[in-house]
Amino acid sequence: MRPLRYSINVTLDGCCDHRAISPVEDLHRHAAENIDRADALLFGRVTYEMMEEAWRPTTRTESTPEWMDPFARSIDAAKKYVVSDTLDQVDWNAELVRGPDLARTVQQLKEEPGRGIFLGGMKLPLALAELDLIDEYEFVVHPRLAGHGPTLFAGLSKVIDLELVSRVELGSGAVATRYEPRR
Repeated sequence: MRPLRYSINVTLDGCCDHRAISPVEDLHRHAAENIDRADALLFGRVTYEMMEEAWRPTTRTESTPEWMDPFARSIDAAKKYVVSDTLDQVDWNAELVRGPDLARTVQQLKEEPGRGIFLGGMKLPLALAELDLIDEYEFVVHPRLAGHGPTLFAGLSKVIDLELVSRVELGSGAVATRYEPRR
């Protein structure tokens, strides 16, 4: 069974707006390593469209520093599953995931053999946390105060207790902490 691993960048005051995070080399290297630990990515529509616009070679409009290239190659090559009821089709090595039963659909993806599924975004992870389908949570906490939201897991209907399994300090001052749910 493939574990479902969630990772998100967050400021010290809980902001998850990607524009509040400084793009630095060690962060992109860490993210590329996360993607390379998985067989596939799982995104909701908003995250998929944001990532596609920023990282798909045919849609990228801005040049990026050379140190971003490993991350760009990793995300471009990765198999992607996109959960959406509003999109008619996806490409960029992606497959549209639909169905009235999100839990069953994601559980079927997890039951396929492989190294894991990497989950990003905010709305889809909230829904999957409610369904107890996330096997690992990683919070990359940046030494910054943003003073605004959005914040993580707003509206979560239950407490989810987590156990720390690893901690990595990045050169930028960010700290990546990984947790598994206590079951």
